[in-house]
Amino acid sequence: QVQLVESGGGLVQAGGSLRVSCAASGRTFSSYTMGWFRQAPGKEREFVAAISRSGGTTNYADSVKGRFTISRDNAKNTVYLQMNSLKPEDTAIYYCAADGHIVMRLMSSRYDYWGQGTQVTVSS
Repeated sequence: QVQLVESGGGLVQAGGSLRVSCAASGRTFSSYTMGWFRQAPGKEREFVAAISRSGGTTNYADSVKGRFTISRDNAKNTVYLQMNSLKPEDTAIYYCAADGHIVMRLMSSRYDYWGQGTQVTVSS
């Protein structure tokens, strides 16, 4: 069982930066691929970024590539999403999720555990 708690969301102007964090409970954090997903009002939840167990491999949605960076600190049981050059279309609730499968997967339905989400709002 893994419990995930996101933090760091807020309101930022377009072009600004924000870092959201996700703290995980349990001693097996390093056994999980971690992902960030987001859901805007009226839209389906979409993949943003994922990072492998060791942190050596990352994957990004095309819409955020070059602007967002996912990272993790296994000693602190925390995964981060650094968001730069934010755009109004990045406005959404951001969720972190954990997947126990050995191969990195990008579909939200494959992830076993989810946080409650943190709101990110980008004003124009």
